[in-house]
Amino acid sequence: MSFLASPWWLLLLLVVAALGAAYVYVQRLRRKRALTFANLDLLNRVAPQQRNRWQHVPIALLLVALILLVVGVAAPQADRRVPRNKATVILVMDVSRSMNATDVSPSRIKAAQDAARKFADELTDGINLGLISYAGTASTLVSPTPDHNATKEAVDKLRLDDKTATGEGIFAAIQQIKTLNAVLGGDAAAPPARVVLLSDGKETVPDDPDDPRGAFTAARKAKEEKIPVSSISFGTMSGTVDLEGDQVPVPVDDESLRKIANLSGGQFFTASSLDELNKVYETLQQQIGYEKRRGDNSRPWLIAGTLLALLSAFAALAINRRLP
Repeated sequence: MSFLASPWWLLLLLVVAALGAAYVYVQRLRRKRALTFANLDLLNRVAPQQRNRWQHVPIALLLVALILLVVGVAAPQADRRVPRNKATVILVMDVSRSMNATDVSPSRIKAAQDAARKFADELTDGINLGLISYAGTASTLVSPTPDHNATKEAVDKLRLDDKTATGEGIFAAIQQIKTLNAVLGGDAAAPPARVVLLSDGKETVPDDPDDPRGAFTAARKAKEEKIPVSSISFGTMSGTVDLEGDQVPVPVDDESLRKIANLSGGQFFTASSLDELNKVYETLQQQIGYEKRRGDNSRPWLIAGTLLALLSAFAALAINRRLP
């Protein structure tokens, strides 16, 4: 009975069962008396069998209606998806030169910008959204704010640069979240936070991701701060960029991005097209922007019970020319 807030009201079902049993008893008693004292030929003409098959429909509907109403009064509970009032999300976007590859139309960076704008536009109101870009260093373009238009405008201004310092991007995101938490009253009162990392390649600065400023070290720090990093590997294995006339391969690096997600307690996604990236962002919107809460779900039971009770009354008037 864990789905009911007031299960003791179900005891009224015994009353409903007693009512059903009393109806059956009365009908049998009435039939018995009719067979004892009435002329059978006359009885069949006055109360033909065609009517007997339908005359019990109104009471059956009424009993079902009462059952539904009793369950409704017992306050059934259900999990509902409700928008979060508060949460913090930092988009961390790779703007290294490899993002200029055209294996994703029109290019990795253009597609990433389109998807990021869509994500910001559709994210639940009230969630603090920020934006950090990184190449050789990290730049905080938008501090976490419920004004999602600020992020959309900043996304349009992303510019590519040399090198890939993934760890710096994650560290910068952690710092932005901690700063906001301090303003909101400390970590104890802080809303849930998430870093969404979008990249296409392996970290190049520093050489070792386990370096104190490396990506894996940053992921462990995120785990320590209870800030999961959801990483998105964006692009294909066949991507190339033009560097002074030479086509240089820039395949995506799933392995390191998956490890970042695992070390931080987040999730890893892959996307090889704009459509796939939008689907990843839609999944993250559902996870970040909404939460499940158990609440009252009696309304549909009460509505169904009321409608059936009304239907029972109409059926009684139509079939038996009287109310049940």
